[in-house]
Amino acid sequence: MTSLVMKAKLEEQLEKANRSFSFDHEKDRLTVREGGKLVTLSLPQVIARFEEDGEEAIQKVIYYVNEGLRASLSKPDLKASLEAVYPVIRSSSFPKETKTGEKFLVREHTAETSIYFVIDQEKAYHFITEKMLQDAGISAAALAEKALAHLASLPVSYHQDRVSENDFYFVRLNDGYDASRLLNESFLAEMRAKLTGEMVVAVPHADVLILADIQNETGFDVMAHMTMQFFAEGVVPITTLPFVYNDGKLEPIFIMAKNRPKE
Repeated sequence: MTSLVMKAKLEEQLEKANRSFSFDHEKDRLTVREGGKLVTLSLPQVIARFEEDGEEAIQKVIYYVNEGLRASLSKPDLKASLEAVYPVIRSSSFPKETKTGEKFLVREHTAETSIYFVIDQEKAYHFITEKMLQDAGISAAALAEKALAHLASLPVSYHQDRVSENDFYFVRLNDGYDASRLLNESFLAEMRAKLTGEMVVAVPHADVLILADIQNETGFDVMAHMTMQFFAEGVVPITTLPFVYNDGKLEPIFIMAKNRPKE
């Protein structure tokens, strides 16, 4: 399917009063605007998901756009919503402010990733801005502590696969916080104690966390290819670089195909 065909398909299903579309031919991106808010879609990524999952993938994108715009247009009361705040992992290149210039509440994480904070609204979430924090009279440290505690309380389960003596664990609960479980320090420590090889983790997009027990060179190669594939398929891509997890720290690594880089 071509980008123009997918563009037409999405516009047809997303058409709504007070909603407009714009298409960036150079970057192959479709932007949906409503009430001063917007959601931008990478058409090659949408097409990749469509080719794998069919019409179900399109409906997930439609849902993502509709709920994302609904959440953005709402004006939640942060002080009244403290029991629904969570941290989310995003790419370090993710926007740092709203289209109207309000700065999001952002915490540095790694060179590849940043931590944002959101109010969970069940079907979507609302990104917290510094202004919202100030208006509520809450400190950034207090909010972050509460958000991380809420994240740690979420259930964690995974699917396991083995390739050439290397074990791969996929966290995909589809609750909006799969990649963000990278911030669950107790879970990472528990997995580190369980694994016998080198522990490598990846957050190629927002809806998956991959952990690997790497025993040999093949394992690094598989992880590199897998991360690239997931990155290309994600609606909210984060990073193609996996991380080595040691002593509670994450260190990004670049893995050449069929070869782990030598120190």
